[in-house]
Amino acid sequence: MKKLSFTKLLAAALLLGPLAQAQPAQPARTTQPPPARQIPLPQPPANLPPYNARVLFSPDYLNQVGPATRTAGGQPAASYWQNAADYQIAASLDEKAARVSATVAITYTNNSPDALPFVWLQLDQNLFRSDSRGSAVTPVAGGRFGNGGARNGNSARNFPGGDSLQTVSIELHGKKVKANYRVSDTRMQIILPEAMKPHGDKLKISIAYGFNIPEYGSDRLGRLQTKNGEVFEVAQWYPRMAVYDDVEGWNTLPYLTAEFYLEYGNFDYTINVPASFLVGGSGELVNGAEVLTGAQQRRLAQAATSDKTVLVRGPEEVTQAGSRPGGKNGRLTWHFKCQRARDVAWAASAAFAWDAAKMNLPSGRKSLAMSLYPAEAAGDSAWSRSTEYVKKSIEFNSKQWYEFTYPAATNVAGIVGGMEYPGIVFCGAKAKKGGLWGVTDHEFGHNWFPMIVGSNERKYPWMDEGFNTFINLLSTKAFNNGEYRDLADVEGRTAPFAVYGLLAPDADVPYTVPDVTQARNLGFAAYSKTGYGLYLLRQEILGPERFDYAFRSYIQRWAFKHPTPRDFFRTMNNVAGEDLTWFYHEWFFENWLLDQAVTTVTYVNQDPAKGALITIENRGQAAMPVTAEVKETNGKTTTVHLPVEIWQRGGTWTFRYNSTTPLTQVTLNPTNILPDVNRGNNVWRAQSMTE
Repeated sequence: MKKLSFTKLLAAALLLGPLAQAQPAQPARTTQPPPARQIPLPQPPANLPPYNARVLFSPDYLNQVGPATRTAGGQPAASYWQNAADYQIAASLDEKAARVSATVAITYTNNSPDALPFVWLQLDQNLFRSDSRGSAVTPVAGGRFGNGGARNGNSARNFPGGDSLQTVSIELHGKKVKANYRVSDTRMQIILPEAMKPHGDKLKISIAYGFNIPEYGSDRLGRLQTKNGEVFEVAQWYPRMAVYDDVEGWNTLPYLTAEFYLEYGNFDYTINVPASFLVGGSGELVNGAEVLTGAQQRRLAQAATSDKTVLVRGPEEVTQAGSRPGGKNGRLTWHFKCQRARDVAWAASAAFAWDAAKMNLPSGRKSLAMSLYPAEAAGDSAWSRSTEYVKKSIEFNSKQWYEFTYPAATNVAGIVGGMEYPGIVFCGAKAKKGGLWGVTDHEFGHNWFPMIVGSNERKYPWMDEGFNTFINLLSTKAFNNGEYRDLADVEGRTAPFAVYGLLAPDADVPYTVPDVTQARNLGFAAYSKTGYGLYLLRQEILGPERFDYAFRSYIQRWAFKHPTPRDFFRTMNNVAGEDLTWFYHEWFFENWLLDQAVTTVTYVNQDPAKGALITIENRGQAAMPVTAEVKETNGKTTTVHLPVEIWQRGGTWTFRYNSTTPLTQVTLNPTNILPDVNRGNNVWRAQSMTE
């Protein structure tokens, strides 16, 4: 889902308040926030509740026993199982009616130890029915994640959306029958004539259906008019199996726009479009010789060996008839395959320019970075750099965390401000410069969370949005020698703005179901606070080496599986060798405030040469390790690091500093990396320094 910089997210979510939720999505702005010294901090509460160490360091917090399919150390156990769904889809786009007609054959495998007398599917397009639950909970003014079929929130309610089911049949245990099914909002239950058997039984579901493509589909899909034709971005476009897992059984939360939880499988799909169209889709195009000109095939082959972006169809070629091959009745069918994925999406238009470059993956496996965009979106400050952004983002994350798994990564410019699908993302056509980098990097970061690590976005958005926001910090700092590193200035910009979120009286905590989270708080709770928290965990608590090893272990353990929050917490604890329960408690489950203060400085036997005794306090309920910068009159400056354990028995601590001359200043949190709500008490100065 679309990402802005930390500062923009927090400013929109916390300062604009209720106004933010009434606005449709806009492309990321490129104006930069002010430097930290110009960011006014809110006033902290006059009297914080007293610090209680027993609450923060409770031995029983998060100590629930998980199912036997998951180990106490956060790994999939030997008995772990997961169901699978493979899809074969044939779709046709009616570009004039803006309608998709399709058939899908789903092969569902029950690997569970349970007999299944029924199965559940998701019909996400039913969100756009006027009588859907999503419609009922959409504010009158509309909004980015409303059910609207158009940008205008009121007229959207008249959009004739939803899946039209023509036929539904099943094949089970060698018998083909018409399905006994019922549809409830965005879900369909098929009651089977006999139960699926455990441990590998298969069910085939065949559905013929169609739906109208909304103009603006909750910033997930939609249509954009351009000077050379309409851009169609199509997602949630086929009935998808709901997840039956080892934790909750069937996961049947209705789709109210709070993203997805999906099974893994293999996809084989075709898209029939006018011959003048280009199509980009998840996975690999397997019939390029049938749908591309000879020149385009040669250029694509050149791109596969080029680190520099190669034009496959240049902006000036978009209006040239010779840039597309002919086809029977003026239409062509594009064929894609995507393996070991949880979803697929596609985009199509006659208006697309197309460029590509190779990606250098750690294993040497081949993969292409590509971009599709209207000619008017081209330019060195805009979409002509998109493929460079895709390439660098994926190369960094592949080396840093886990190798990108798809044969291609395609960035599409359209009406959608920012949305992710396996191997393909949709970003706003008007995005430029740092805004285009930021949204591209964020959307492709989702190929790690939740495309590779398949967490439940319907319940735990922080496990994908927040984790992804964190990895964006590192990729942004690294990109092009720090070209956009200001967007990832945690110490100077994120920490001050985080204080606003922590002090907001109605701020939701990350561990909140997204459908329950106030719209104005989602950016803080799911994205910024979680991403910032992992950055603190890496920089201030574990250190990069220990954190990176533990975080990579989490990804490797749960690649193409379904982790829960407990699995993440336990993996980090066990691999890093640290009981971080206190941190999870204060950061994900509470919005407790941090207020570190330095109160007094004395000297051993009143002699600075024998050492100084520095007393500090923890005045909020949150705790963090302490970094103190100590300056002496002899000009020496020393940084002292104290672990969080100093706060286990109470909120006051005195430590000895081996001074040789009188101290002139003691500063806590000198880099401003921590969200300290009262920086005014972070500094002690010798009396002579203030006279």
